[in-house]
Amino acid sequence: MNFVKLCIFAVVMLTTGCAIQPKTGAPAASSLEVALLADSIQSLGLKVDPQEAKTAAEAAFVHAQHLSVQYQVTDAPLIHNTKVNLGLRTRGLCWHWARDMAARLNQEGFKTLDLHMARSKPESFRIGHSTLIISAKGDKHTDGIVLDPWRYGGKVFWSATEADSKYIWLLEM
Repeated sequence: MNFVKLCIFAVVMLTTGCAIQPKTGAPAASSLEVALLADSIQSLGLKVDPQEAKTAAEAAFVHAQHLSVQYQVTDAPLIHNTKVNLGLRTRGLCWHWARDMAARLNQEGFKTLDLHMARSKPESFRIGHSTLIISAKGDKHTDGIVLDPWRYGGKVFWSATEADSKYIWLLEM
């Protein structure tokens, strides 16, 4: 790593590192968390297959935890982003999480669920953000559920798209 990158990293760590609780990796989801997400996915519509909802919930939690290990996440997301941008880590930006989660969930071949790649509206977060949204087949992303593993470094944040108070989500083109 060159001297300039090292200096930038040191400044970022000194100015933000103490204010953010460091992570030691994503904890496994409890069976209750998986069941709650599965119930929420199933409640997206009468045509949503309960087994697909359960599979999606399990895969989302398990794969996010797997990615946190693969990405070597040991810090809060913005610190990890800095490490990626400095070349100290190879992956772990929000769009990596979203695309890798989409690739994993697409392997399931869901017939009653759709996946949507989304990004935050520019004014809702100054550096932008990407995520994956799951909805009932044929529904809009705004009717779905945000599956955001980046926000907590591998622990899946999920919420109804419209209820996510931190971001306004737009479809990625």
